[in-house]
Amino acid sequence: MTNKRGGRRGGRGSGSRMTSVELKNARRHKPSSQRWLRRQLNDPYVAEAQKLGYRSRAAFKLLQLDEKFRFLKPGQKVVDLGAAPGGWTQIAVPAVGADKGKGTVVGIDLLEMEPVPGADLFQGDFMTDEGLAALRARMDGPVDVVLSDMAASTTGHAPTDHLRTAALCEAAFEFAVEVLAEGGTFVAKVFKGGSEQEMLRRMKLAFSAVRHAKPAASRPESPEAYVVCTGFRGLPESERNQDAVAEDEDDGSDG
Repeated sequence: MTNKRGGRRGGRGSGSRMTSVELKNARRHKPSSQRWLRRQLNDPYVAEAQKLGYRSRAAFKLLQLDEKFRFLKPGQKVVDLGAAPGGWTQIAVPAVGADKGKGTVVGIDLLEMEPVPGADLFQGDFMTDEGLAALRARMDGPVDVVLSDMAASTTGHAPTDHLRTAALCEAAFEFAVEVLAEGGTFVAKVFKGGSEQEMLRRMKLAFSAVRHAKPAASRPESPEAYVVCTGFRGLPESERNQDAVAEDEDDGSDG
């Protein structure tokens, strides 16, 4: 069954009935490359993404998260952090009506991106003053949804990968706290183990509901999951200023 955004409703669609595809000339590839190629060739979401014109299979993750939590609505203003190659942006644009001038989708990434009709995509780093200023100028005021599918490049060392991705999630969360309108939503990728406890505590203060989910489109062997925070109500001033207080304490100044 096809939903209003052109994708299959939450499932794999016809791709789930694909038979296994054998890798030709396997000996010409390294074992790690062989595994990746086989996974891509036999992944129904990859095939369905190509069929529907999505830039990545990750588009189905956002589709499934939104079908479960219903946070994308017509007329909203959305920011997509780490947007490349644009799979999540492709889902957000029709969901909020940005392709019809009813909503707004702004995306930023370190990598250059091909345009997505209806979206404002640009290359930059929201964690720098310059990138943040450019992003704020495009947002033109508070936003309704902040999306982040960012993940650090994996090292193969699970604890390190978790910490690096958690750091990106925390940066996205701090950005969301500064720009979200009342009642807004924050969606971000985390690794198994969920959010860091301190960040999770602050999320629960800032939002009326904080939930973890692993969409069906997320590969079973992947450690990724997503945190979906809805009902933004802001952080107490003491929580918003805690980083600045910590920096002052670290100065070691006695006056």
